[in-house]
Amino acid sequence: MNSPSNNLLPHPDDHPQSEVIIYDGHCQFCSKQTERVARWDRRGKLAFLSLHDPEVATRYPDLTREQLLQAMYLIDHRGKRYAGAAAFRYLAAKIPRLWILLPLLHVPFSLPLWQWMYRQVAKRRYRWNKDQVCDDDECSIHFR
Repeated sequence: MNSPSNNLLPHPDDHPQSEVIIYDGHCQFCSKQTERVARWDRRGKLAFLSLHDPEVATRYPDLTREQLLQAMYLIDHRGKRYAGAAAFRYLAAKIPRLWILLPLLHVPFSLPLWQWMYRQVAKRRYRWNKDQVCDDDECSIHFR
């Protein structure tokens, strides 16, 4: 299954100094949120790769497929990895439209709660796409 607009997102080759978001390009929910973030990135500081792109394994061999299926990853310009809610929190600091969330996301000791909530959404993301069929039935792992 291909996301209709994966090829419209900025690619790391086009923006070598950008921070890279690795997302699930087979998930409509994930793809739509990624497209929204790309539109909000007025400064062009972000690039995007679907976890299903073979280039991800080449560029980031330390990230396993299982890790990438569980959470969005953001790799900053220094190479530091942020996963799930930590990646979202990092993005909120970079994208002006998300700044309103910063005080809430940075309440002391709240990251474990945000990570738990992120995991709950991530586990259910394919259920919101039941009308979609994966080419290789990969999506079925999320319906167990």
